[in-house]
Amino acid sequence: MVSNIEIKKIIKSEGIKTIHLQFVDINGCIKTLSVPSAQIDEILNNEIMFDGSSISGFRKNETMDLRLAPDKETFLQFPFEFSKLANTARFICDIKNADGTPFEGCPRSNLKRIIKNAQTYGYKMKVGPEVEFFLLKTDKNKKLISTNSEKTGYYDVNQNSIYDNTLMEMLISIQKMGFAIESLHHEGAPFQHEIDLGHDDVLKTADNLITFKYITKTIAEYFGFKATFMPKPFYGKNGSGLHLNISLSDENGNAFFNPTDTNQLSDIAKYSIGSILKNIKGITAILNPTINSYKRLVKDYEAPIYIVWSVVTRSALIRIPTKREDATRLELRSPDSAMNPYLAFAVILQTCIDGIRNKIDPPSPIEKNLFLLSNNEIKQRKIKSLPRNLFTSLEEMEKSYVAKAALGDYIFEEFLRSKRKEWNEYRKQVTPWEFNKYLDI
Repeated sequence: MVSNIEIKKIIKSEGIKTIHLQFVDINGCIKTLSVPSAQIDEILNNEIMFDGSSISGFRKNETMDLRLAPDKETFLQFPFEFSKLANTARFICDIKNADGTPFEGCPRSNLKRIIKNAQTYGYKMKVGPEVEFFLLKTDKNKKLISTNSEKTGYYDVNQNSIYDNTLMEMLISIQKMGFAIESLHHEGAPFQHEIDLGHDDVLKTADNLITFKYITKTIAEYFGFKATFMPKPFYGKNGSGLHLNISLSDENGNAFFNPTDTNQLSDIAKYSIGSILKNIKGITAILNPTINSYKRLVKDYEAPIYIVWSVVTRSALIRIPTKREDATRLELRSPDSAMNPYLAFAVILQTCIDGIRNKIDPPSPIEKNLFLLSNNEIKQRKIKSLPRNLFTSLEEMEKSYVAKAALGDYIFEEFLRSKRKEWNEYRKQVTPWEFNKYLDI
């Protein structure tokens, strides 16, 4: 536990002038209130307040004065001196009402509620994210330069020293901030990369994800690039996913491992798989929360669309990676980086616990490449698909018991309202494709 005295010593010794108090809205966007470090006592005493009435997901009942409660374990100094973040530190905050009680619309506080509930059953969740993103060159006006010039693919080496330096600065800065980076490599599409963050407790992983996105975008901008976590920025190219390596542990260690099972998977692992497969349609709107998310979830671009699990094929929604014993885990391959990690991890953890509580067995795994199966074979096997668009996902979510239990009434209703507004805005748009296709009809 980091003490107030230790935090104050770091602020003084490192010459920190500004402290960012950060939190996320219902869409997972980072919000920041910057406070002079001279107010550290007020910060640590939860005395810093803000107007929540204009924040997405905080508006219900004309929410006004809210209190920022920093988590002292998230205190860190931004390590890079070449950016606007020099001499700056941050806390990630929970949101409380003016009277100090928890604000039910806070995504981070809600995840902590689900974590506490899982602990009553004797389980803790760890998550290891594989984050895909595009790093795109911009001109002096911050406009994107041609995205078709790069020819590199999986695990290729970039031929641009500035590009490589930008990636290395990202990697170094993230490591300085205490992240356990497993690897960085080029992905399949031009200018696309993947960083595999370490496997850690679910709350810390959610904090790390929003920090990673914040740092990546900041460093990219400094070097004349734009980092985007948009799920499908380019037609005809692979989209960016956020594969999640998930495990549960109990007092004996990894609860997913059973050395005597054919696939070395415990009943707890199977119940978790069964529940995710059963409930995935109802939580997809949380895992894939934008209009654009569903442009990625289509055939021929390596994204999973079929609700099956496998020990072998990467075309399945859930894959079981090779490592066993303490490293036994399931890989959920449908989410993308547009998701709010606090909400996403809450619904996944709730889904697993629901599976354990109700002993939901999964169907038999499918060990064939699903991308090679014909439509008739898919029908014959009675394989179901993920929702095809945000509207359908929201319809499924509204019927989902686990989604509502995971989010609570407040966030559940606010999320549906916000995303239906987004869908209605989208469906009124006339796209360039439509204009060119139908103008001469």
